[in-house]
Amino acid sequence: MSAAHARLRFDRVACLRGARLLFDDLSFALGPGDAALVTGPNGVGKSSLLRIAAGLLAPAAGRIEHGGGIALANEATALDPQKPLGQALAFWARIDGRGAGDVLRGLEAMGIANLAEVPVRMLSTGQRKRAALAGTIAGGAGVWLLDEPGNGLDTASLERLATAMAAHRAGGGIVLAASHQPLGLADAQPITLAPVR
Repeated sequence: MSAAHARLRFDRVACLRGARLLFDDLSFALGPGDAALVTGPNGVGKSSLLRIAAGLLAPAAGRIEHGGGIALANEATALDPQKPLGQALAFWARIDGRGAGDVLRGLEAMGIANLAEVPVRMLSTGQRKRAALAGTIAGGAGVWLLDEPGNGLDTASLERLATAMAAHRAGGGIVLAASHQPLGLADAQPITLAPVR
């Protein structure tokens, strides 16, 4: 995985959930250092768009191309609740071909290195969100897909997230975030979803 080779392209993509069309004919392209911010009211398909980008949901139409590895950070942290946070993150880091240093880098970036020995089940909502973001950082993927990454974060944590995203982009990474908050992505390409009539 390499941020230098990061790319993400949607070509006339449509999304169906059940029999309901959420969005149609969506096209955009992101290259190294780019960011896009997906906005729109609840239920228009922001999370579904990210799941399609991650390969977890098939598009109803269109084509997706990507490179540089993909990491999805959403409400489902997928961390073993019984393990200490550091070990739980290390499990996924090993799958991504990363090591302890990468996990520590992620923990430090999100200001939770002091929680490495705390069982995941003991973490607060905000700490779990920061843990998921630390895992994204540790994984080394070129494309970050962030679903409402600011939810549950205090001001200091939002600043840490903005710093991490800026560093990722400076290294050639891509950020595609779905959020009702600006997240310090003022220069991001806007992707606005609206209810399909």
